[in-house]
Amino acid sequence: MFLDRIVATKREEVIALKQSLNISQAERTIADLQSCIGFEWALIGRNRPVGLIAEVKKASPSKGLIRPDFHPVSLAQAYEQAGTDCISVLTDTDYFQGSNDYLKRIREQVNVPLLRKDFTIDERQIYEARLIGADAILLIAAILTKSQLSSFHTLAQDLGLDVLVEVHNRPELETVLEIGKASLIGVNNRDLKTFVTDLKVTEELIGLMPKGIVAVSESAISTTDDVAFVRQAGAQAVLVGEHFMRQANVQDAVNDLLGPVAKEGAIG
Repeated sequence: MFLDRIVATKREEVIALKQSLNISQAERTIADLQSCIGFEWALIGRNRPVGLIAEVKKASPSKGLIRPDFHPVSLAQAYEQAGTDCISVLTDTDYFQGSNDYLKRIREQVNVPLLRKDFTIDERQIYEARLIGADAILLIAAILTKSQLSSFHTLAQDLGLDVLVEVHNRPELETVLEIGKASLIGVNNRDLKTFVTDLKVTEELIGLMPKGIVAVSESAISTTDDVAFVRQAGAQAVLVGEHFMRQANVQDAVNDLLGPVAKEGAIG
């Protein structure tokens, strides 16, 4: 399974990171950084009836190279001009052809909250995310223990980061809800074993979430009917990457999928 291979690679990366990142030094550096831009708050006060996390994504393990003419800063600027609420940046190198440098460069050029999308399995990666300019991190329930989910969530918040907790099925969601810390939960519609996607996963899991959770539907969203379906199911935002990356003009693609910016009445 791809996820097992990715996690094995991450363990090797963490060993290297332990040689280069000193936590005490990182804490001193972070103390002098500007505050993060509110990622979750941007989705609550979203620009459209359905909030958008637009993803900068060059490739994926299942699809290979998605966008040959990949210019991360230009793509992020186009997303910003289209009125996206947040931007997700893949930083994994081996499987998604991402880079920490992409996120750093985007941070310098856009004023939209940034999610560092990677496979977090160690606390040092959370410090690293803050240092490279992220405003939020992704915690994937499928690769973390209950204890890790809880402690990583607390650490991220202590460092000023928001947290998007990703679930794929009911047991994962139940674990996240038992911990009781997540206020921003993403439902990934992709089965991690088969890679089959089904928007009904969003419908099933959001129906189990208590009020007060900001729910994000992720993967397999490429039509206005898809957006309407997950909105009807209760999603307040969507995360879209591959669909936009396959369009020549991503700014037009955002408006075609989500409609024009309509700030009035977006909250709710």
